[in-house]
Amino acid sequence: MTRHGKNCTAGAVYTYHEKRKDTAASGYGTQSVRLGKDAIKDFDCCCLSLQPCRDPVVTEDGYLYEKEAILQYILHQKTEIAKKMKAYEKQKQALKSEGQLESKSEERERAEKFKQRENNIVSKPINPFTSDDGSQNGSASSSSSDTSAGESSSSSALPSFWIPSLTPEAKPTMLKKPSKTVLCPMSGRPLKMSDLISVRFTPLDPSLDRVALLTRQDRYVCAVTKDTLGNSVPSAVLRPSGAVVTMECVEKLIRKDMIDPVTGDKLKEKDIIPLQRGGTGFAGSGVDLKAKEARPVMQA
Repeated sequence: MTRHGKNCTAGAVYTYHEKRKDTAASGYGTQSVRLGKDAIKDFDCCCLSLQPCRDPVVTEDGYLYEKEAILQYILHQKTEIAKKMKAYEKQKQALKSEGQLESKSEERERAEKFKQRENNIVSKPINPFTSDDGSQNGSASSSSSDTSAGESSSSSALPSFWIPSLTPEAKPTMLKKPSKTVLCPMSGRPLKMSDLISVRFTPLDPSLDRVALLTRQDRYVCAVTKDTLGNSVPSAVLRPSGAVVTMECVEKLIRKDMIDPVTGDKLKEKDIIPLQRGGTGFAGSGVDLKAKEARPVMQA
C-alpha cells in the first residue's frame, strides 16, 4: 500500500493501518512494543534494582538479587502482611460483635412477638342463636378484609429505588485472611532468607577495581574454563562454593563425577542452579521481547 493509500479517508473499509493509527492517537486498545537490547537487564544485574550486584545472592529458581535489596523486600513484605493481618483481625472482631448484637435483637423481637400474641388472645362468648351461615359470612368478610389489608401492606412495602432513604447502601469490602508466606517477586514461589545462596563471580581481570570492571562489557568469566560470561552464554551457580560456571562446563566436566571443582564437595542435582539471564535482543534467545499494555477498548 502506498503512502497516500494509507492516509486515504474516503474508503468504505476501515483498514488495519487506520485502526492502529487511531488506537495510538485515542489512547484506547492494547499497545504492543518490541523490546530492544537496552530494555533487557544483564545476567549479573539484580532483578529488583536492575543494577550490577555488589553482594549477589541467588534463589533456588536461579533469580539473581542484590542481598541488601532482597532483604529489604522480605522485611517490607512481612510488615505489609502484619498490617493486613491486623486489619483482618479487626474486621473479624467487628463481625463477631455485630453477630452478637444481631442475636440479642432477634431474641428481643421474639419476646415482643410472643407478648403481642399473648395479649391478642381474647375469649369471646359463643352466641347459640346465630346460624352457621352468618359465621361463614363473617369469616369470608374477615378473610377478604385480611387479603385486602395484606395487599395494601405489600403494596406499601414495595421498594422505591428512587427514594434516597430506600437506596441500597454501599457495604465495605470484606477482607480475606492474608497469607503469611513471603513470595519471590519474580517466580511467585515462597521465599525465605535461608534459601538465598551467595554467588561469587570470577572477574575477567582481577587487577581492576569494581568501577573499572563495571565499565567493561565483558566483566566475568567461568570459574573453571575461563570462558566469558554474558546473556548469550547459559550459566549455572554451584551451591557449595557459589561459583558461576557455564552450562557447557556442567554438562562436559562437572556431571561426570558430581564434585565441586572449587571446594571439592560432593554435588547433588539440586546443587546445580541454572542462572536466569536476560535476552540478547534477538528472538532466538528464548526471552519474550514483546511488551503489551492493556488499555480500555472502545467498541461501537
